[in-house]
Amino acid sequence: MHRVDILIPTCNRPEALAATLTSLIGQRFTDFRVHVMDQSDGAPAYDHPVAVAALRVLRSQGRGVEVARNLPRRGMAQQRQALLERATAPQVLFLDDDVILEPGTLRRMVEALEFTGCGFIGSAVIGLSYAGDVRPHQQYIEWWHDNVVEPENVLPGSSSWQRHKLHNAANIWHVQRALGLEEGKWRLYKLAWVGGCVLFDRDKLLQCGGFTFWKEAPAEHCGEDVYAQLQVMRRFGGAGIIPSGAFHQELPTTLEQRDIDLPHWFNQPSSTMASTGVGSEKG
Repeated sequence: MHRVDILIPTCNRPEALAATLTSLIGQRFTDFRVHVMDQSDGAPAYDHPVAVAALRVLRSQGRGVEVARNLPRRGMAQQRQALLERATAPQVLFLDDDVILEPGTLRRMVEALEFTGCGFIGSAVIGLSYAGDVRPHQQYIEWWHDNVVEPENVLPGSSSWQRHKLHNAANIWHVQRALGLEEGKWRLYKLAWVGGCVLFDRDKLLQCGGFTFWKEAPAEHCGEDVYAQLQVMRRFGGAGIIPSGAFHQELPTTLEQRDIDLPHWFNQPSSTMASTGVGSEKG
């Protein structure tokens, strides 16, 4: 039985998907299977020659690879839930289709998750176009002492919510360079949330409902990954890891409608949601 299912949602990004898949080829941790779920307007991204080539190499290495379509679109939470339902491994890595991983990234994340026994470990994505943009005022970091992770209740608007600034631009990259950890070493820090590359304990994620909240949310939304993390963090804890090893391709978002941010939306008074009519229909 493999230890990790890598779950990749994709839409209209064949070249970016190919780069993400290629970064999996050189991972030092190899006990994983890959699931790609596509919602492209035309042909699926995984059928594009550049993506096909990367998938062939992964298969030649003995990695299991599954691809599927998920249409019609019913929102990113439903897309992630559909991926989660395909997973059987004890750990699941939700990896966006525009992220490139360094070779040691997955190994560090697996080690950290198994060491802590917490709900998830996140590698914040780094935008290297900001390498020259040093922002000391956004680089405050709260460490988990001795890498012991505890449950936290982080809410939008709270003081802990301000931790998200650490993940802006290339802040994490600057912090980890200054830290100067030895090869193979890692440290864990406290989060508001982390996007793009998150390794969950699958059972703990399922105990918190996974992404089944998609049935209560409007189809056009963002922040579904954040909302799921907050539920897991409240019950089991979650942490960010340094070094990150995850790099953003810095492409335009494929989610153009971002008015409904689920962590904020679900924390509205129920009367407010009812008055707008949002969320009254399933799916």
